[in-house]
This record gives sequence, structure tokens and C-alpha cells, in this order.
Amino acid sequence: MAWRARGSVGPHGDGFSFVSPAVKYVLFFFNTLFWVISMVMVAVGVYARLLKHAEAAMACLAVDPAVLLIVVGILTFLITFCGCVGSLRENICLLQTFSSCLTIIFLLQLAAGVLGFVFSDKARGKVSEIINGAIVHYRDDLDLQNLIDFGQKEVRECWG
Repeated sequence: MAWRARGSVGPHGDGFSFVSPAVKYVLFFFNTLFWVISMVMVAVGVYARLLKHAEAAMACLAVDPAVLLIVVGILTFLITFCGCVGSLRENICLLQTFSSCLTIIFLLQLAAGVLGFVFSDKARGKVSEIINGAIVHYRDDLDLQNLIDFGQKEVRECWG
């Protein structure tokens, strides 16, 4: 694409854009929404991590949920920032980064689903092992207790 001198008018007019304004602002709105949600996720994760006193009780889990919330929130923040600014400014580099990140996340989720289906017995055994390790520390930590109670309630509702 050739650069135009300042003040020159192209064949389509001065304010021409190849992107539909409706698509541009819908993408901007949803990226802004998820950007705010990611900031809340990071804030809740940091708050939960700072309030956490029972480190031994959560040691039975593979990853502390507060740390997982912080990491997912930061990744979501960065990805939605690229989509938000890229759509508003029509920056091709940021939009390609946003698109690439979403494609990678989709492929990783697809691979995890296929691997979970193929190795369902091993996955079920590993989940049972983690849950049984967490049940040992059930009374040590209120957050862990609430997490286990929530899981049991959801499973009970799914199975009738």
C-alpha cells in the first residue's frame, strides 16, 4: 500500500476504511467487556492469594486456584488488549496477534478434549487421586471445603 501525502484524498474519500463500523465497534465492545472481566479476575486472584493463610491445605492441589486465576486473568488481559486496541485503531499487527492467540487457544482446547477422550481412564484416575488428596485436608481450609462442597453439589445435580 502506497503512502499518501498529508491532506491528499484517496479514490474512496478521506475517511474510508475497509472495515465495517458495525464489526469494528462490536469487536471493540466485547474485547473491552472481556478486558474488564480479566482485570476483575486478576484482582480477585491477588485478593485471594493475599488472604490465604493455610498454605499446607492447598499444597494437596496441583495448582493453587488463586494463582491459576491470576495467570488466566493476565493472559486474558493481554489478549483482549490486543483485540481492543487493534479493532479501535484498525491496527493489523495487533489484530493478527489477537487472531493468532485465539487460534492457538482453540487448538489447545481441541487437543485437550481429544486427549481427555482418548486417555479418559488415566484422566479419571488422576482427578480421583487429586480429589482424594484434597479430601484429607477438607477441614483445614474453608476455601478448599467450599470448593469440594461446590463440586459435590454440581455432580449431584448432574446425575439426578
